[in-house]
Amino acid sequence: MYIHDLNCGWTDHPFLSSRFLVANQAQIDQLQAHGIVELYIDTQKGLSVIDAPSQAEVARELDEEIEVILQGSLPVQPRTDLHSELPWAARLLDQANKIVSQMLQDARLGKPLQLAPLQELMPQLAGSVLRNATALSVLGKIKHRDDYTFCHSVSSGVLLMAFEYIRKGSYGGLEEYGLGGMIHDIGKMQIPPEILNKPGKLTAAEFEVMKRHVNYSGDMLATCPDLPVVAVDIAMQHHERFDGTGYPYGLAGTAISEAGRASAIVDVYDALTSERCYHKGMPAPAALRKIYEWSRHHFDPDLVRSFIKCIGIYPVGTLVSLESGKLGVVIDQNESDLTRPVVRAFFSSRRQCYIPPEVIDLSRSLGFGGGDRILRNEDASQWGMDPMRFLQI
Repeated sequence: MYIHDLNCGWTDHPFLSSRFLVANQAQIDQLQAHGIVELYIDTQKGLSVIDAPSQAEVARELDEEIEVILQGSLPVQPRTDLHSELPWAARLLDQANKIVSQMLQDARLGKPLQLAPLQELMPQLAGSVLRNATALSVLGKIKHRDDYTFCHSVSSGVLLMAFEYIRKGSYGGLEEYGLGGMIHDIGKMQIPPEILNKPGKLTAAEFEVMKRHVNYSGDMLATCPDLPVVAVDIAMQHHERFDGTGYPYGLAGTAISEAGRASAIVDVYDALTSERCYHKGMPAPAALRKIYEWSRHHFDPDLVRSFIKCIGIYPVGTLVSLESGKLGVVIDQNESDLTRPVVRAFFSSRRQCYIPPEVIDLSRSLGFGGGDRILRNEDASQWGMDPMRFLQI
């Protein structure tokens, strides 16, 4: 059979390609050894399985199940509108980026970890999440490909804070989750740069070296007194998998802490949606579908359902194509229907030109600033657009 898609995160397997011909039992054993239990095959290039569902059938089933998850209102409502919170969130995120970047540089040079500046910033970040949990998460999407490690750390931290707050609706734990997310990859600074920054897929041997970063994180964080247990759990368990196929300890189910199970979801989601010089970022809706599909084995299914509700199938900042032929960016969620967000339309795909920006609430009836429908999400790079420019006008 010819494998078309290994159906797992591209950082979770050591194979040089996700597409190859399986010709012997040794290859099958290797697939199973890495926790791959479901995959897609190309029936034009190899043997088929008569009773297996097609990729399109699986996608339809997943989308229908996600639609059900998204029914109902958000658990908590923002206290401040997104437009008002974005400037404050941008300043805080800039501070976090500078602090984490310096922290990782110091770790690379073998200097003692100085977590105090980051810990002092956490109450302000948590305050932004309390006012509007979306603002920091939206800005966290803006990454520079060459600064992936520290951008991923900061983005994971703010996304974990938003996830925790929307899931539980309380302040408790936000600072610990944010801190854990921002230091979760500190051990990567002990990985040889030629492996960490390799512009391509790692070999099996390099993959084994990369996996050691979790253990290195543990050694480095052990030197920090009074570090919250939640933060350490996030650093040590974000590569564990619900079915026990993760690393470094092969923990399964609730043997993984709740913070560890949540960070596994956030870590993979952020990696899937991030642009790298050798890896094209996946649109948020497609990434959420994959996360949900993998929750049958790799992630806590209950937490994945909560995460989907937290993010929404069309997160703020997503470029979408409307039934009217307009392109727009999602600027807000609708509390009562997460499948019908508020969109700022700014381009006509039919006339191939920019149009005066127009806010369309997709939950409203025709004639009241609404009435349109989303046909699909769009890849902004294919259009040569930066939809984030149109978040605030």
